[in-house]
Amino acid sequence: MRLGEVSAALDRRLDPHSAAPVAVGFSGGGDSLALLLLTLDWARAHGRPVLSLTVDHQLQPDSAAWTREAVAAAQARGARALALVWTGEKPTTGLPAAARRARHALLAEAARAAGARVLLLGHTADDIAEAAVMRAEGSTVSDPRDWSPSPVWPEGRGIFLLRPLLDQRRAELRAWLRARGETWLDDPANDDPRSARARARRGTERPPRGERLQRLMARLRSGEVFTATLAGARIEAAADAVRVFRDAGETARGGLADLALAPGQTGVWDGRYEIFAGGAPVTVRALKGLASSLSKADQAALRTAPVAARPALPALVLASGAVTCPALGGPALAGADGVRIRPLFLDRFRAATGLIDQECVT
Repeated sequence: MRLGEVSAALDRRLDPHSAAPVAVGFSGGGDSLALLLLTLDWARAHGRPVLSLTVDHQLQPDSAAWTREAVAAAQARGARALALVWTGEKPTTGLPAAARRARHALLAEAARAAGARVLLLGHTADDIAEAAVMRAEGSTVSDPRDWSPSPVWPEGRGIFLLRPLLDQRRAELRAWLRARGETWLDDPANDDPRSARARARRGTERPPRGERLQRLMARLRSGEVFTATLAGARIEAAADAVRVFRDAGETARGGLADLALAPGQTGVWDGRYEIFAGGAPVTVRALKGLASSLSKADQAALRTAPVAARPALPALVLASGAVTCPALGGPALAGADGVRIRPLFLDRFRAATGLIDQECVT
């Protein structure tokens, strides 16, 4: 194993002067154990704490016992360790994707609650090959990247994923662990042919299919003038600009659910805006059908917004019955009754396009 490459990845992405914990997703398996040990070595050299996070999906009879073993293993090696549990009913279809989303949400929320902004995951070069095979089977899993924003929203807002082992092979990691006298947990699901990942590890499937997003990016690069929709967003490409906003069709289909907030409560509406209710209750809903209730100043500001973007703007219905749209008010976005609203999409865009390339703890 090339230890220098892993250390360089940690140096490049993490802030050596921060006091925030470095979070590590730890299953107890060989890949994540190697990652935990390497992270602990780096963190000790820089005086940073390490937080180990283990998820119990409650999909196997022995999952609670495995989780306890993983937590104990992390603690024995010097990390603070937490167990996270996916509770509630599990879907009868699409279980792998649902479990993946639940896992990322639990990890991101626990990392943020602890003050961490970077979550390390133990994906290897083998995982990249397996992801390609799984997509050929129909899975929506994407290629793991070395640095990327959390894939869940809004739970993952502000959290970045770092995978410093992507250039390492699984066999090399295990050889390194054995040389150190380490042992790890083996999940039986990894050998179950009913599992897409287990089948992928046998290397008998087809190459991956193309993605709709790649076709859209090709159109944007070509300079074509067009309008398209993708994943609930409307894209208007002109000769000199590209506008991206919420697809108004989501409003017509009832896709923008209301958000009711009690005094002092904070919530995220439509994944785009974080709202703090202030001293009185407030309900956040799509502006469609409410524009006539806005103040004259808000109505004048609304006329400057693209017509197709207006129905999906956030309207705040205050306890008095008044309706306001602070998203029209510029960067401060000040609302009535002490309401504060913060747009999340710019930070998300900066993260997704690679403009944030290292740890930033605020």
